[in-house]
Amino acid sequence: MTKGQYYAGLLQAVSTILPLTIAIRASNNMLITTIPLLARYDFGFSNTLVGLISALVSLMTFVSSGIINSKLHTGTRRFVFIVSSIIYAIVFPLFALSSAVSIWALSAMAGFVLGFLMPNVITSASLLPNRVDRERLLNIYTLSLSTALIIGPAIESLILKYCSLRESFIFFTAFPIIGVVTAFMLRFPEEEVRHESTGFRQVVNNPGFIAAVLNILTYNVVFSFLMTFGGVYARESFGLDYSEIEILFSVFFVTSFLGRLYLSIRPARRLWPYMASAVAITTMGVLAIALINNPLIYAVALLTLGIPHGTTYPLSVVSISRAFKPEQRNAANSLFFSMMMVIGIIIPTITGYIADLIGIRSTFLVLIPPVLIALVLLKRYVAPIDVPRD
Repeated sequence: MTKGQYYAGLLQAVSTILPLTIAIRASNNMLITTIPLLARYDFGFSNTLVGLISALVSLMTFVSSGIINSKLHTGTRRFVFIVSSIIYAIVFPLFALSSAVSIWALSAMAGFVLGFLMPNVITSASLLPNRVDRERLLNIYTLSLSTALIIGPAIESLILKYCSLRESFIFFTAFPIIGVVTAFMLRFPEEEVRHESTGFRQVVNNPGFIAAVLNILTYNVVFSFLMTFGGVYARESFGLDYSEIEILFSVFFVTSFLGRLYLSIRPARRLWPYMASAVAITTMGVLAIALINNPLIYAVALLTLGIPHGTTYPLSVVSISRAFKPEQRNAANSLFFSMMMVIGIIIPTITGYIADLIGIRSTFLVLIPPVLIALVLLKRYVAPIDVPRD
């Protein structure tokens, strides 16, 4: 391969992955932050039911990502990927017409097709043969996630100044439509004959995979709760309107963007120092929310929590890229994504019930012990891939 061909391939990967990632993630984030508000204030759901409907989205994503997508061959997976992007664009605006019953079916369908979208984008971003370029592209991919998470809530905040929660789904359908257009251009790996090394046991027993899961657990415990109940908490504690709530989410993702920008410019060679620092910052941010009931402190805490959000996910996908061969990464990424969904199932379900008992603010304190336990376990498993073997 000539240098010209190499850079052309790199440019093609970036120009496809960036808009596709932004389109899918901006719309997905809109779903997971707006469905709870719609369920709570349009349909009168309790915290427990709000948690359950959020968990349903993650459950269906887990089924499609971890059980189905991880076992598909490349050709079939590409076809399912494109069809899923089309279904997603069709389902999305239907939330504007949903009822207290149909919102469950729509949430399940949206979660199901999303399980075929995000893992394949991650895999495509990890196909470059050179480690430094591959990890840089992975960090650019996660940077585009943060870009989506800034512009998405900012756009929704503007929409909600003039439109209802229901109508915002119609306007946001533009993002899934962009996803459909770019889905046809995504590169898929040329897999070799399937080996046993891509099996479930080989993936989940790999220290790099375990490290990736434990690392994401240290943050997603908090993140899942924050995305489900952060808007409800801001509205009920501080009287913020829907537009102001979305601006808060956008502010949260600004520092996330900066963290991922840093890792895109300077990919981490050692992973553990970044992982341990992320947990320390997460703990401080959660304590600030739980102990000080003030809207300004809440905004500052969200800014603080954005930092570990920005670094944790990129470090996990880098862990997987270091631990697996290219032909194994679809299975590893799909199972990793499904593990994230398991967290998204368990946390809203349990914390929704706890929040009904002790309140949302007090529930933040309950999140700290599992985060610290995951950190202790993480130190052991990150060691084999902490420093890459170039």
